[in-house]
Amino acid sequence: MQVHRLTDYRDCEAALRNTGLRQALYDAGEVITGGTLLVLHGDEHQKRREVEIRVFRRNFFKYYEKEVFPATLDETIAPYVAAGGGDLIELGYRLTVNLTADFAGVDRPARTQEETAQLIRLVKKMSEGATMVHSTRDKDELTAEVREALSEFDRDFLQASIARRRALIAQEERGEIESAALPRDVLTVILKAQDELQFDEAQRLREIGFYMQAGSHSTANSVVHALDEILSWAGDDAARWARLEDTVFVQHCVHESLRLHPASPEAWRKSMCPMSVQGAGELPEGDRIELDLFNANRSEAIFGPDADSFNPDREVPVGVMRSGLAFGIGVHTCLGRELDGGLVAKPGTDPEKAQFGIVPLIVIKLLELGARKLADDPPTADTQTKRPNWGRYPIQFSKEPA
Repeated sequence: MQVHRLTDYRDCEAALRNTGLRQALYDAGEVITGGTLLVLHGDEHQKRREVEIRVFRRNFFKYYEKEVFPATLDETIAPYVAAGGGDLIELGYRLTVNLTADFAGVDRPARTQEETAQLIRLVKKMSEGATMVHSTRDKDELTAEVREALSEFDRDFLQASIARRRALIAQEERGEIESAALPRDVLTVILKAQDELQFDEAQRLREIGFYMQAGSHSTANSVVHALDEILSWAGDDAARWARLEDTVFVQHCVHESLRLHPASPEAWRKSMCPMSVQGAGELPEGDRIELDLFNANRSEAIFGPDADSFNPDREVPVGVMRSGLAFGIGVHTCLGRELDGGLVAKPGTDPEKAQFGIVPLIVIKLLELGARKLADDPPTADTQTKRPNWGRYPIQFSKEPA
């Protein structure tokens, strides 16, 4: 097997759209990713995606952003506001693990900080497993820890969530409740489609575990990267801070940060048969293509001579997203793209009508509270992964909540 690395934006874009290339980055994390939507290919992937995309019924994103998330945001951030700040990594996980649990279909009946802390601990371990290819730890030891975390997650969270939804589905089938009364989440969709999917318990556990870790891990990191870029960009410039009072502009800032810091800095694909791949040439079956999304998203040919820097006023070519390839393209486009990033609003859009996305909404809230880094306790990098993520990010709030 040969390895071909692509760094050109258009080459990476073409590879992501190439249906003859199979997902290959997460093979090492099979303990959590095996058989999930993330790694399926071809007809199997299409069938699974068609089922699970049913969760996004009409107005789902607007409903979640306007009706569900504001209460979760206020409830989760309140203790940090009372304390005057805290670690943004921890806060980000507390926010996004609740968001992702709502979306995935994992109940938290106690709604206590201790219950959330347990769920975060389990999700972080599952995330370690999914990104095992980039881990600096012993792989066998990590795999055993992930299996243990999955077992605890199943016992303490998933089984009760399944039982409650099965009871509601039975009520719907008997005509006792309307379908609109069912939870709007992935687990409910999976349970209703059991005859189509034929999931066994282990596969269902991995599928929901995959959604939990993918949504929480990537969203929390995106929040931290975005705030860090914004704070560095604004600095001591009063005019720039004034611009950050415009929530639509803040959304543009977040998408610029997503471009610079894609959740996965690279994507791997494997050729399923002899084929031609743009940028790599003629390949036999089984060769690996590594897509350097981190550098592709910094392509000067696409994003201009300052592509390596944070510029929220950047003009992008027609057909190119402000976030670049951060959410992927093609059949493996992130299902939560619109939930996380919203729909990019044009300057001057009425904020009441805009669909901001969860990451921009969190950043908007942090800025409203006057979130700032601590001069005597600077952020530090995460040393347990090769991915460029933060390990600690202490912040303080300089304003009272509105």
